[in-house]
Amino acid sequence: MFSHIRTSKENKEIVTKLTSKFNLGSENVIARIALAYSLEHDDKLDLKDLKDSGGKEYSKSVLFGDNEDFYIGLVSIKYNLHTSNKNVAKLVKLHLDNGLYKLSNKEIESFLKTLFSS
Repeated sequence: MFSHIRTSKENKEIVTKLTSKFNLGSENVIARIALAYSLEHDDKLDLKDLKDSGGKEYSKSVLFGDNEDFYIGLVSIKYNLHTSNKNVAKLVKLHLDNGLYKLSNKEIESFLKTLFSS
């Protein structure tokens, strides 16, 4: 299937900024939140909108942790694809980039502050 996913160059900075701002530890935490946020809040995205891959690189195990089947399953169900479909990796990247972009929005940052404040 795939072994690595890279964010867009633009989102590399967003990952670092949001991780630091919310003191999340590893950058994969914000990536997981972004992926889930995009999958939940958006209609189906179009592969023609796939951005560059010049940003943060995640191995499959770092991005998904022990929940790889869960994340791949969410994407597959949303698009009615088999989990082995070659487009699943592209859709994961598309939703990761989309979610990071949306999480950098001030309104969402406010929500995350509430969620992660102690």
